[in-house]
Formats: sequence, C-alpha cells, structure tokens
Amino acid sequence: MPTELIELSNSLAEITERAARATVAVHTGARGSSSGVVWKPGVIVTAEHALRQDEDIQVTLPDGRVAPATLAGRDPLTDLAILKCQEARGALPEIGDAATLKPGSITLVVGRTRASGPVAGLGVVSLVAGERRTWTGTALAPYVRLDIGLQPIAVGGVVVDAHGHAMGIATPKFARFGAIAIPARTVSQAVETLLEKGRIPRGYLGVGLQAIRLPESLRQTLGRKERTALIVLEAEPDGPAHKAGIVIGDILVSLGGRETAQLEDIQAGLRGEAIGKPVTVKFIRGGAVKEVSVVVGERSHGGE
Repeated sequence: MPTELIELSNSLAEITERAARATVAVHTGARGSSSGVVWKPGVIVTAEHALRQDEDIQVTLPDGRVAPATLAGRDPLTDLAILKCQEARGALPEIGDAATLKPGSITLVVGRTRASGPVAGLGVVSLVAGERRTWTGTALAPYVRLDIGLQPIAVGGVVVDAHGHAMGIATPKFARFGAIAIPARTVSQAVETLLEKGRIPRGYLGVGLQAIRLPESLRQTLGRKERTALIVLEAEPDGPAHKAGIVIGDILVSLGGRETAQLEDIQAGLRGEAIGKPVTVKFIRGGAVKEVSVVVGERSHGGE
C-alpha cells in the first residue's frame, strides 16, 4: 500500500480516536441507540428526532459505563436535544468554525454504539452556503451538507474536519441525501438557551396557514416576485393575529416587509427577538390589500 494512503488511514484513525473520547451512545430502550456528544462537562448534545422519549434515558460513556441522563430541553426546529449527565466528562475536540469548510473538504462523523464502541463515517462536504433555511424555517449559518451514508447509530455524532476540530452535530433530518452538519455555533447557542430555559423562545401569530398560488393579475398588481402566498385556515381565538383583526380567508403576502410565500418565511420572521414586539402584516381580503400591526406572542407547542 502506498505510504500516502497508510499515513491518511492512520491520521483518520487518530482523529476518530480523539473525537470518540467525547462521544456517547444514547438509548431509551432495550435495543437501538443513537449518538451524542459531550459538549461540555455534564452536558450532552444529541439529535432531537432520534431521542425517542423524554424519560428513562441512558448513555453509554467512552469507558463503557452506562449512566442515567435527564432531558434539559428539545428543539425540533434545529434538531437538537440537550441532556444532563454528571458522569459525562469526556473532552470535546477543539471547536472549529464550520464556515472554513469548503466543497470537497474531508470530514468524519464520529459516534458511539452501546456495545461495540466508536463508529466513524467518512464524508466529503458537498455544499456550503453562507446561510440557508431548513424546511422547519430555521436558518443555519453556514449551511453544510455532507455526502455521507450516515448510519442510524451515528446520528447525533460529532462532525470533525481534517484537523480534528469539532464543526457541529450530524443529522439527516434536513437532507434528502447524506447529512447536514448543525454548526457548532448554533449548537453552543442552543446549549446555553436550553439549559437556562428548557426551550428555544420563538414567536407566534396564532394562525394556521397554507400556501396557495396567487392569480397572475393580482401578483402583478402587488408587484410581487413570489407566485405563492399564505391563506389563513385557522385563527386562534384571542391569539396575536386574531386580536389584530386577521380572520380565516385572509391571504398573507408579507411579514415585516418581507414577502411570505411558504411557511418557512413566517417562521423565519418569528425568531425569539421578535416576541413582544409589533410586526406589520400585509394581507389580501376581498381583493383589497390591507395592513395591520401584530404584537408577536411566544409559541409553546407549535403553530405559526
């Protein structure tokens, strides 16, 4: 075998070994597991969608011991869940900046199985965008897609670059193929917020919406680029939008001055900093364009 390949193989194995010191297997039943990362002493980050229940959570530590963990908070929109475990003391690899990754960069996703130890997957960065919204409306900056066949047991594992720096958490939730690296900066912010509040505060209008296609004549009258808008199918009684006068059948065309074509556009305009503040909603009712000011509420269990 050529010397270069041997050196590459040894380097990948060394990086995997270092990263694995901070990985755990997360399990809530007799069979099956996903991966988690000891982001800081006593705190584990994992993929929210892979965490099957909120109670009776256990983790298999790097030394093989099984320890109990408690849920500190979930955030389905970023697919992150935070666990507390006093015995989780592994050392996280140096945190890197995911923005330094480029298409073609080599990465490893390192996780852990509950019985066999570390597991690793080799992936190439297939796409890097400065910012892109997922289908949940969450903006990831940067948005990094990995060309990798991610095993279920490695979901929630740490993404490391060729230097062994932790770039984020791996999840297939937002990718049709391969996986997405939730950037380390996003992970760190979620850790601090979920530990403090148990949730990620997000804005709420109190309406059920569906995208519809606008007639071409109406789109031209509005001077609108987007071909779709959002019709109100439900308005929660005494919700923020209802209090402002929005009713079923209204068609929302902009929120805070930005066109609303898909549900993600509403979600993007209702970040935590918007809570308690007025936002201008432009809508169509009976063919006429109207505007109201809505004071954004705080969402607790879904809805827009």
